[in-house]
Amino acid sequence: MRILITGGAGSLGVSLIERLLPKGHDICVIDNFSTGHRGALPDGLPNLVQHEGSIADQGLLDKVFASFAPTHVIHSAAAYKDPSDWLEDSETNVVGTVRLIKTAEKAGVKRLLNFQTALCYGRAAQTPIPVTAPVAPFTSYGVSKTAGEQYILQSTIDTISLRLANVTGPRLSIGPIPTFYQRLKDGKSCFCSDTIRDFIDAEDFLDIAEKALDDNAPVGVFNVSTGTGHSIKEIFDCVVDHLGISLSEPVPIVAPEADDVPVVVLDPSLAESAFDWSAQIDFKTMMHRMLTWYDEHGIDAVYSHLSTPSTK
Repeated sequence: MRILITGGAGSLGVSLIERLLPKGHDICVIDNFSTGHRGALPDGLPNLVQHEGSIADQGLLDKVFASFAPTHVIHSAAAYKDPSDWLEDSETNVVGTVRLIKTAEKAGVKRLLNFQTALCYGRAAQTPIPVTAPVAPFTSYGVSKTAGEQYILQSTIDTISLRLANVTGPRLSIGPIPTFYQRLKDGKSCFCSDTIRDFIDAEDFLDIAEKALDDNAPVGVFNVSTGTGHSIKEIFDCVVDHLGISLSEPVPIVAPEADDVPVVVLDPSLAESAFDWSAQIDFKTMMHRMLTWYDEHGIDAVYSHLSTPSTK
């Protein structure tokens, strides 16, 4: 395959490159390095091409598709680092996505794999959330990503959109795990939102992503998760135990803010049956793998798609 990966310098993108490149595929990366890891992309490899820029830049897309001629596209690019910057979110997640789709259609791309946030469901009426639940996003990130997904699903290309739980793994720089690790290492205070999320190890994510690239694989929308929720306090306790820290007082537990969701746990049953796949790495092992990676490599930056909480 000749695979174009948008957002290829992000946590998911680099992990995909590390999985797919040794298997003989040619890969082209587009990334504006807003949240991507510039140094994570290897240099000097003949079957890995890099382009710096935005997917909202039609000129860049035309250049990349003409020179690289991808057969498959993995759409991993997303703007999320400033929850108040609606223009940036919509420019990348909506306009950029539409331009990517239209350019891919003209180029005759065989298959497009999209990554979607579980926040597309908003405050769902039931958990685990089935893939058939209505989308009801209410944050800039969720709204813009969901609009982009809706355009993708109207494409003439064979399309798979994976609605992802919290994927952990190398270079993870968003969410409670890197936040707690970095703040506790720096001796700073923390708080836990009274929320529940499901977390999935990168290896399990990579297994289904690779299956989804197969030209004979199912198309449509699928939830990718373990189907099991864990509280943010559980995450905090794991990090405390890993670092061997003794707390002078209990960590504060605060109610979720207006732009947060109390419980996000996805039902992966459709993906499990369609792809003969299920998550294999348990929560304890996943946390150990993630925290051990931070021990060895550290954290460059931590981002959040949520607004700064009013209570700390």
